Amino acid sequence: MPRFSVVVPAYRAQGFLRPCLESVLDQSGLDRSGGDVEVIVVDDASPDACGAIIADLAAADPRVVPVRLDRTGGTGKARDAGAARATGDYLLFLDADDLMAPGTLAALDTRLGRTGDPDVLLFDHERFTVWENVQESGDGDFLAAAGERVFTAADLPDCLACYPAAWNRAVRRDFWTSHGFAFGDAPYADVAVATRLLTAAGRVACLDRVCVRWRKRRSGSLTTTRGAHHLAVLDRYAELFADPDLPGEAARAALYGQMAAVLMAVGEDRLSPDAAPGFVRGAGRLLTDHRPAGWTAPEPKEARWVRAAGTGSYGRYRAALGARALAVRIAKNARARRNGLARALYQRYYRMRLRRPVDPNLVLYAAYWNRGVSCNPAAIYRKAAEIAPHLHGVWVVNRRDRDALPPGVDHVVVNSRRYWDVLARAGHLVNNANFTGNVTKRPEQTYTQTHHGTPLKHMGMDLRARPAVGKGMSFGRLLDHADQWDYSLVANQHSAEVFDRVYPSGYRTLPSGYPRNDVFYTSGPDDVRRARQALGLAPGTTAILYAPTHRDYEREFVLPLDLERLAGELGPGYTLLVRAHYFYGQSPQLEALHLAGAVVDVSSHPCVEELCLASDALVTDFSSLMFDYANLDRPIVVHAADWAAYRAARGVYFDLLSGRAGETPGAVAHDEASLAEVFRGGAWEGAPASALRAAFRERFCSYDDGLAAERVVRRVFLHEEGLLPYRPLPDRYPAPAPSALADPSPAPAM
Repeated sequence: MPRFSVVVPAYRAQGFLRPCLESVLDQSGLDRSGGDVEVIVVDDASPDACGAIIADLAAADPRVVPVRLDRTGGTGKARDAGAARATGDYLLFLDADDLMAPGTLAALDTRLGRTGDPDVLLFDHERFTVWENVQESGDGDFLAAAGERVFTAADLPDCLACYPAAWNRAVRRDFWTSHGFAFGDAPYADVAVATRLLTAAGRVACLDRVCVRWRKRRSGSLTTTRGAHHLAVLDRYAELFADPDLPGEAARAALYGQMAAVLMAVGEDRLSPDAAPGFVRGAGRLLTDHRPAGWTAPEPKEARWVRAAGTGSYGRYRAALGARALAVRIAKNARARRNGLARALYQRYYRMRLRRPVDPNLVLYAAYWNRGVSCNPAAIYRKAAEIAPHLHGVWVVNRRDRDALPPGVDHVVVNSRRYWDVLARAGHLVNNANFTGNVTKRPEQTYTQTHHGTPLKHMGMDLRARPAVGKGMSFGRLLDHADQWDYSLVANQHSAEVFDRVYPSGYRTLPSGYPRNDVFYTSGPDDVRRARQALGLAPGTTAILYAPTHRDYEREFVLPLDLERLAGELGPGYTLLVRAHYFYGQSPQLEALHLAGAVVDVSSHPCVEELCLASDALVTDFSSLMFDYANLDRPIVVHAADWAAYRAARGVYFDLLSGRAGETPGAVAHDEASLAEVFRGGAWEGAPASALRAAFRERFCSYDDGLAAERVVRRVFLHEEGLLPYRPLPDRYPAPAPSALADPSPAPAM
């Protein structure tokens, strides 16, 4: 029998669930065989990948106990299902987007032992936002003052003023079951259960230690979803004040203080406009009927809110709080005027165009900050022309890049009048980065964020801790941008989890695969031959595509490899195709090597997918191209001379050099000599490298099967329900490697 049973309900939390569970499983001082803790994870029929994450962790750790509900019942029902499966001495509840602080279970076990295993052990928590702003719970003073004392709610009624949550207390399981506690499906049931646990307990103890980090999400949770369902909190408090087990006036005063704080939090930012008047009327009755004599609010803000709500009149409530709201609004408008003067002219025109009807058949595309037709948006554009010809696609392009557009592509130049016109009226917006300017995403518009890579390096809000990268970024604008997305495309579950966490908003993750990778499955031998012929590759030569990534701590492109030396080490029969990152301009060093015939500079080649098709192998350091290239099932060699520096500066989500299946894609080399030996000695395509590549491909190419663009067009543009089924990995046939082509002669163009 484990000491602790940690119950975690999971619903639409795929970006947070894995870190949550790992925060429990990685607790120090635990018996890893399961003797100290079991983690009961309840999949509340979640429509995202929570079930897959639970299965993955359960397969790797016997302490994880998966429970699957047939239909969604809400957090309360999921907690009840988990508690029913528990076998531990104590129950702990943890929400799937929160974290257990390191050392928590050991600290709880020690305090429980010192206090004789009480019915309930209260502990502290902290709140943190997407900005990593940390707010204390407000319970610390009481918990510290209680020390190791064991008491009842009648002895220390101020315990009822502690924040009423399921996850800030450990409950002895036989006490829970003997009293028949349950959350049920009523909203705000945790308020009632948390309070009744204390009033029913014969022995309560405290631990003055932060054990839970409560994540304040921006969307996707009960507290961030505005609506009338928040009125249920009024019913819970009415029931609690009517409870005959509430022990005396001091306890009622403590409960009143708890209620005032919770109702203020609900009233300030959780209600829809239609629910606000009814909430104020109900809150006014509760605050008036149960106000203890002499009660005062702990801070001026709460006192002001209680006075306003206590009137019970929505009109008087708004008037009482209106002066402060007006001041905030005036300050906000002043900032907006200052920031908007420089953009006033085109924004005025844009606002005029926003009054025109949205054209549901107009699609606006952009890629790589308006560099032209490429990447995932280009693949979607081509597939839409094939299966949804009634849609008209328009591309956004920078003035300097418009001459490179393919013939016949309708386009608009950034910040032109037509740009703002189409941006205002297009029914669909498709981008792998950001649109230029202050964009107002209309409710009738659908915005699909395709992204442009699988994240090895830290992204989004995780960059706030990386000053080499995030120093000049506006994270407020980043969040505003994510708030506009309706769909976020991913090629694998890893990306889904990372993007949901680092771009926290209310969009829907679409596990479509990356449309740009379809070409790896739809291309045949002739396509490979044509791609090689276009690059002038001689038959029989081994073409190595070298694609180093951008380093945020380097302003100019510096070749991480001595390519002249590498070419000499490799000898005849090898051709190095070198593609510098698009963030950099022309490299004189690389241009000189190209003119000398040491390498072929393909940095300006318009299509990286064609370069992949033409090559026999990829050499890269930390570029996300490795995830796309894995679809071809061709060798990948990692050059990792500065891995430690890159990892420290940028941050990474897994150890690329670990040698573990699913993390390292193939052979690893640290300098020119070892890299050349990898190829000359055959390690680049040997059995160990092939096994690593297979595991890497299985993990990161799981949704890529040649049908990604069609999935997006059918789901997003044509509004078809569901997604096209994925082809099983053994049934996916990528374009043949050049070495597998029997006939070296190029096929004629069709």
